[in-house]
Amino acid sequence: MTATPATNRRLGWVLGLTSTAYFMVVLDSVVVITALPSMQRDLHVSLSSLQWTLNAYGIAFAAGIITAAALGDRIGRRKVFTLGLALFTVASVACALAPNVSELIAARTVQGLGGAVVLPLSLTILTAAFPMERRGMIVGIYGGLAGLAVAMGPIIGGAVTQSIDWHWIFWINIPIGVIAVLLGVRLLPESYGAPERLDLVGVGLVSAGAVAVVWALSRANQVGWWSAEGVGTLGAGAVLLVVFLRWERSVPEPMVPLRLLAVRDFAIGNVTTFLMSGAIFAGGLLVTEEFQLARHYSPVGAGARLLPFFATPMFVSPLAGALSDRLGRRPIIVAGLSMLTAGFVWVAWRGSLRTSWIELVIALLIAGVGISMALPTVPTAVLSAVAPHEIGKASGINYMAQRFGAVFAVAVGSTVFATYGGLTSPTTVTAGFKPALWACAVFAGLGTVAATAMSARPRPAAGVEAIEAPITA
Repeated sequence: MTATPATNRRLGWVLGLTSTAYFMVVLDSVVVITALPSMQRDLHVSLSSLQWTLNAYGIAFAAGIITAAALGDRIGRRKVFTLGLALFTVASVACALAPNVSELIAARTVQGLGGAVVLPLSLTILTAAFPMERRGMIVGIYGGLAGLAVAMGPIIGGAVTQSIDWHWIFWINIPIGVIAVLLGVRLLPESYGAPERLDLVGVGLVSAGAVAVVWALSRANQVGWWSAEGVGTLGAGAVLLVVFLRWERSVPEPMVPLRLLAVRDFAIGNVTTFLMSGAIFAGGLLVTEEFQLARHYSPVGAGARLLPFFATPMFVSPLAGALSDRLGRRPIIVAGLSMLTAGFVWVAWRGSLRTSWIELVIALLIAGVGISMALPTVPTAVLSAVAPHEIGKASGINYMAQRFGAVFAVAVGSTVFATYGGLTSPTTVTAGFKPALWACAVFAGLGTVAATAMSARPRPAAGVEAIEAPITA
């Protein structure tokens, strides 16, 4: 059936609104990175305290994403999407106005919940609106904008922080969010899915367990690894996560169907995602700190030097996708994660204050090409391993693995940094940076090892079409 001009206009609005919202959420997950040193000076807080602005966002995002998708299926995807976008926008105001780190952490938590709603439902609304024969191109545009957000995030964050103030990385969300909410209510189509029971107990258990584990890691240097607080909090987190797994096994409609863990490529792919995302996010954060606090580059200068690390997916990922179709996904993932590991090892080994920034950028370019190969290929392998009716939940679980991996690695990296270095001088910053980046290299190396256990040429579950996952951060 030939589309009418009116239909094309309506679909254009759907693409524009969902992609804009997705762009804003992805941008916000990376734009903060180059602003962190300025935030640290302005708020007079330690690195371990400031990392909770990232952790709170990541944990809320990870815990809310599957529940948000189920809520959209039950009461309407447009309703839930616009409410999530409104929540994200209001939380951005609270972030911009936060007078201290405690209020900023609280606002970032709410912002993470809003982002958890926007991200999955934007793709669901988009794919439901377009006919099957046009979805490949449309999802490609949608994913390309996310790649642009990841690439430009450090530069935008640096430019805004340097030319105006770090608060404005949150203020810029407001007009975009308000306009998108108003237009979304009016122009987006409503759709529903098969209603599922919400697993709120599961959400609470996994969130509390993650918070306890990350809290224990981030506080270890201050209170001691074997202190009552350290051991007690870590133990409580472990118990909560075990209870979460037992709960998921017993409920009829779990947040995480444990039967999926019996699918080899799904299970190994999510372990790889956890390790890979942790290495990428914590590594990017640490390199930013080194560039600004040890080498005294401006926020824009630091962002520009991070472009080889963050921008290469825009150019290399399409080629990696084509190669994975010919060679299989495992060799592309293993090669990519090997390059990420090699890049981090190079920087950690050679990254003294006497090392030329050009040498560091070359190493980051190698790591960036590795990211470009692995980042879109791993979730594609994960989603291709499950049956069609489980793709939505499988995607949510993979997003959870991404976010929890980032949160965990940031906590580990910050703890290692504080153990071996500090923020008192460029020398102490570099002294902490090098072993912390070695830890990120270990994350990437373990991800490489895990990926070798994936199928060489996995065959999708019956009825599953080839799935191309959009790039996320």
